[in-house]
Amino acid sequence: MSKTGFALESFLPYMLNQASEASSLAFQNVYKGRYGMLRTEWRVLFHLGLYGSMTASEIGERANLHKTKISRAVHRLAERRFVARVRDGADRRVEHLSLTSKGVKAYKDLRQTAEQYEAQLLAAFSPQETTVLRRALVKLAATRPDSFT
Repeated sequence: MSKTGFALESFLPYMLNQASEASSLAFQNVYKGRYGMLRTEWRVLFHLGLYGSMTASEIGERANLHKTKISRAVHRLAERRFVARVRDGADRRVEHLSLTSKGVKAYKDLRQTAEQYEAQLLAAFSPQETTVLRRALVKLAATRPDSFT
């Protein structure tokens, strides 16, 4: 504990950030090392792999990502031929995104790796602890505290 009585190590946002960094680092090395992807790019890839054709706005809503980050990720993925973009016939401002065959291959590879990695992460937890952890994280992610200042 610090001189002020505030323990940074037990401050929940700090703990969550530390856990996030520790738990995602090895997987980050995989998608970055194998495919040169950044975090937002693999998230876009996975949304398209899981849900099929989507717009950037739909991905943003599901993934809770800002449209600028998605736009950059889509641009890079399309440039490297992981994602195909097709303009909407009725609204030229909208693009429908889908995985190319190269994107599908990368998605399947990374999904298999992600499943193995998650199993390894959860090996230290009992099934009951895993259930509680997942519920707590879902609940926390849905929490939108009002202004606190």
